[in-house]
Amino acid sequence: MAVYKKGRSWYIDYYVNGVRKRKKVGPSKHIADLALAQVQVKIAKGEYLGIYEEKKLTFRQFAPEYLAYSQANKRMSSYCRDRIVVDRWLIPVFGDRYLFDMTLAAAERYKQQRLESVDPATVNKEVNCLKAMLNTAVRWGYLKENPLKGMSALKEPPGRLRYLAPDETTRLIAACDTPPYLRPIVDLAMHTGMRRSEILALRWGDVDLRRRTITLSHTKNNERRVIPINDTVAAALRAWPRIVGSDAIFPDLNGPMVTRAFERACRKADVPNLRLHDLRHTFASYLAMGGCNLRAIQQLLGHKDLRMTARYAHLSADHLQQAVNCLDTVFGLNRLVDTLWTPAEEQR
Repeated sequence: MAVYKKGRSWYIDYYVNGVRKRKKVGPSKHIADLALAQVQVKIAKGEYLGIYEEKKLTFRQFAPEYLAYSQANKRMSSYCRDRIVVDRWLIPVFGDRYLFDMTLAAAERYKQQRLESVDPATVNKEVNCLKAMLNTAVRWGYLKENPLKGMSALKEPPGRLRYLAPDETTRLIAACDTPPYLRPIVDLAMHTGMRRSEILALRWGDVDLRRRTITLSHTKNNERRVIPINDTVAAALRAWPRIVGSDAIFPDLNGPMVTRAFERACRKADVPNLRLHDLRHTFASYLAMGGCNLRAIQQLLGHKDLRMTARYAHLSADHLQQAVNCLDTVFGLNRLVDTLWTPAEEQR
């Protein structure tokens, strides 16, 4: 790096990533020296290596940009959740902070404050949203690094593991006679493990009754999933009428409408503490109790992480009791063998 004079003007001469650069400064050598020193500082900071100086942008100013990105790149349900978290909780706390002024300590204080009114799972979702926003700010050149990188999540209690007992299944199915759409939806949920949103988004073009498969294109993790169907589901779909001019299997239905109908059926069947999503638990639980391996259950449920599937692979108390009871036979047989092979003197 150097300064030199050419004609009446001073220039600075330096290299960035092996590329030589020369710039005219003006008639003052002193100013040229200062300009070269500033370039040296910027190179040392990494600005010429692809890391830019942090922009003086507040969290409140950045939020609309991130929400626009969320709307364009995420499912509508995820975008709506982001919008609620950002507008209702994050902006009131962090809105006037500059992005470069976000700290791990501030985020930890937010976690503790929110824990006073909501459960750990909710706090983790809000902090994950905050992390995602700051990661996006890094990608867009607003931050050098995410100050929340490495921040640990709160420990959450075990998730809900409610599933139907056989007698409850019989009563619930009998109670799903009205409205007409409820029985096929319950059959689909219980025999395929599909989510409510996936069932309501089904189209006849997704169903292949000849090959006995349902192909899901609109899933929670945005990955295509193919589900085999059994006789119960095939019969339910064959019996369900098609609407002329519509490819949707359940047109004009929405989530709250189906949930209310399901809750009425549960009350009628005297099946307490059951949600529609628990039919997905029932599907996975009975597969596990039937000996299906976790990898197959993971594929059917569409989980990316096997740890998510493990929570569905629990066994009922009866199956655990049967497993323990087998030891009576094993150890009883061992005692019999020991008796037969014990010398007569020792027996006396």
